Amino acid sequence: MCGIVGTLAASPVNQLLYDALLLLQHRGQDAAGIVTMQGQKCFMHKARGMVRDVFRTRNMRALPGTIGLGQVRYPTAGNAYSEEEAQPFYVNAPFGIVLVHNGNLTNAHALKDELFDIDRRHINTESDTEVLINVLAHELELAARDLPLTPKEIFNAVRAVQKRIKGSYAVIALIAGQGLLAFRDPFGIRPLCFGKSANGEFMVASESVALEGTGHELERDLAPGEALFVDMTGKVHTEQCNDNPSLNPCMFEFVYLARPDSVMDGISVYQARLNMGETLAQRVISTMPPNEIDVVIPIPESSRPSAMQLAHRIGKPYREGFVKNRYVGRTFIMPGQGARKKSVRQKLNAIGLEFKGRNVLLVDDSIVRGTTSKEIVQMAREAGARKVYLASAAPPVRHPNVYGIDLPTKEELIAHGRTVEEIREYIGADALIYQDVEAMTRVVSALKPEIHGFEVSCFEGHYMTDISQADFDSMREQRCRQPVSEADDDSTVES
Repeated sequence: MCGIVGTLAASPVNQLLYDALLLLQHRGQDAAGIVTMQGQKCFMHKARGMVRDVFRTRNMRALPGTIGLGQVRYPTAGNAYSEEEAQPFYVNAPFGIVLVHNGNLTNAHALKDELFDIDRRHINTESDTEVLINVLAHELELAARDLPLTPKEIFNAVRAVQKRIKGSYAVIALIAGQGLLAFRDPFGIRPLCFGKSANGEFMVASESVALEGTGHELERDLAPGEALFVDMTGKVHTEQCNDNPSLNPCMFEFVYLARPDSVMDGISVYQARLNMGETLAQRVISTMPPNEIDVVIPIPESSRPSAMQLAHRIGKPYREGFVKNRYVGRTFIMPGQGARKKSVRQKLNAIGLEFKGRNVLLVDDSIVRGTTSKEIVQMAREAGARKVYLASAAPPVRHPNVYGIDLPTKEELIAHGRTVEEIREYIGADALIYQDVEAMTRVVSALKPEIHGFEVSCFEGHYMTDISQADFDSMREQRCRQPVSEADDDSTVES
């Protein structure tokens, strides 16, 4: 998962891009990058770290220009330690292209060979974004050969790109001297929207909150398979570049990834989470008598709307029982369970008053590895809880995600190959209640009847795009090379 933004304005955009990236920081904390363009010259700065740490005054002054793009990165492919794999990526031919990407190309390993053997392009990193920018560059070169680069040729190139690449992708690119290009995968898995400010400045971003927070009015989301090009005069061109587009947004965006104040594909993320709390409450009522619960407590942060609605539905008080330390940065876990426990307790602390002598229902947005959940249940017991129940606003995560969410391999998922009872025993809860997949998709899709399906592969194991065993093996190999981080433990750590 990553956050991307692009803008074209009448005045310098460096501060505007910085502000937008701060609003998208929740989508990635490993690296950040901004590129601006003045005339036909690009100016770039990127590094590992949070936005506020990567960009100092001297870096901002070195980013002139009225058009630019930026990205915050959470690695799902490639090397998390490599500064070279921070985005944006740049190629100098044709024209000069800079690109940022949110998503995951499932056939990146095959494309890498194809680029070298047929297109005569060399890929120097493990990043699928470098593969993507080279595919785009090659297709732009073919589409514009002996022709001026008009929107028609650009859209033809995007159409050719979509025929070659598989997986999920929301893309923003700058073409030197030409303008700003954005496009979205034909299933609309990863989000992308655009809008304008009162003075006509244009912005495209992963979430509507980045537009609203920088003074832009949301116009609409890009449709699945659609491409958008803004030329240097600010004129917007759009075209559908896929023959069979189908909107199937990622359900995990609504469960956990997106900010609650964002609207995605016409659906309020906050309202979606409230609706999930309603159906989760029904699951709780069907599992155990509500009178056995004294208080409902969320595990910060994404689970709060669901927990509030659940508490209201079962008629029990909602309380804040955990305080999150917002000043602990992301660190990588040293081997050993002791270090893992320490990392959880550095980020969360229990308020004993809310637990002592009570039967507590904890609500989390999802359960991934289960190790963090186990530790939090233990924290609740140590704080004096008589009984600890755990409810997950998401169904069991039983399968790996291949579309840009940083989930572990299937062997590391607590729900893979285990029953709910076995998971409960491992976590140590007195009861464990999961959301139902069908109910969840029904209440979220009710907010936008035009959406007939969601990408729910990590819950059901059915993938929207063609994925070969070689694709799975390649992605698994890359995942196994990554260092284990706190965010891999459970979604609660970074939510």
